[in-house]
Amino acid sequence: MTEAWIIDACRTPRGIGKIGKGSLAEMHAQRLGSTVLKALAERNDINTAEVDDIIWGTSAQRGDQSGDLGRMAALDAGYDVRSSGMTLDRFCGSGITTVNIAAANIMSGFEDMCIAGGTEMMSHYGLMKDGGSPMMDRGNKHLRHEHPQPHQGVCADAIATLENIPREALDDLALVSQQRADAAIKGGHFDRSLVTVYKDDGSVALDHEEFPRPQTTKEGLAALNPSFEAIADFELDEEGTTFRKLVAMKYPDLKITHVHHAGNSSGVVDGAAALLLMSPEYAKAHGYKPRAKVRAIANMGDSPTLMLNAPVPAAKKVLEKAGLTINDIDLFEVNEAFSVVTEKFIRDLDIDREKINVNGGAMALGHPIGATGSILVGTVLDELERQDKQFGLVTMCAAGGMAPAVIIERI
Repeated sequence: MTEAWIIDACRTPRGIGKIGKGSLAEMHAQRLGSTVLKALAERNDINTAEVDDIIWGTSAQRGDQSGDLGRMAALDAGYDVRSSGMTLDRFCGSGITTVNIAAANIMSGFEDMCIAGGTEMMSHYGLMKDGGSPMMDRGNKHLRHEHPQPHQGVCADAIATLENIPREALDDLALVSQQRADAAIKGGHFDRSLVTVYKDDGSVALDHEEFPRPQTTKEGLAALNPSFEAIADFELDEEGTTFRKLVAMKYPDLKITHVHHAGNSSGVVDGAAALLLMSPEYAKAHGYKPRAKVRAIANMGDSPTLMLNAPVPAAKKVLEKAGLTINDIDLFEVNEAFSVVTEKFIRDLDIDREKINVNGGAMALGHPIGATGSILVGTVLDELERQDKQFGLVTMCAAGGMAPAVIIERI
């Protein structure tokens, strides 16, 4: 089996995901995706006719994000029509999954050059109403009985309650995320991967991270009201089903303490990212130098009712596949969907806090669902180079109780 080399990675800044407030919110999703695809092609002078596949992640495939966004974004970017494309949905884990599938296709020997990435316009969610939430069982009573799936914020509060993780610890981690993101931005840690987004008239739409709140304080976080208590008791149907009752179907004795709020949950943003992967044979023949290789990939499922607990078993699985231990990993990127996800990961695996999300995470920078995983792979690659380190592990929770994971090794 051959290796899968990562040649380059780029991404847009993340814009506030609200129409009328976010700088990217008026863009078409295809144009945001084409921004990174065009940048990747130009930065590396690739022959787009030889791209075997473009594997794209988009979770809410409705409205402007429907119709195989990966293919349409590539056409909008001016790629040769012979470069095919597909779009997949593993909820929040989509952006890691695209990298993993691209790597697997190359490692199998079936393909030589693939692009992986993703786009999510969260500002468009209100325009894509189709009668149901993308994060639920959508009223299938059999599925609801077997695997009740609540709102993800309610799940975060339920996990914090089960794990006896206090709000103060979650707020502390949120503050660290803001501080690290601010330091990373000021220190230029994202500059290599960041590409400017332009409007159709050629003017700049966004050239910097729009979501971070560096003025955040511990006292300010402590003053915020919990976000998911009212949502937990919202009636979903005529039978009076609520998210709290869905949790109780599996955890009847659990009295949820609500500890998550806007400050210690991931930000709603728009964004896109892309990575270029090649086989060693193709790269050598065309003069490309690798930045890293994919060492191992894994997928893991866990409780759909708690939804957010799969990153720890996913990390264990990918470490075993790579023949590595937790102590071999130099840097971790674990998506901060909610503070409890990363805090539990740190506690369960006894992670050195100086090795995880060292440039901040989604609580500070935002979480464009289908793109985040690809962003994180690029982020850990840049940081491995900056710190002159070797191994990076990336994982994240996904709706349905899943987590993809990948370990990359710097070359």
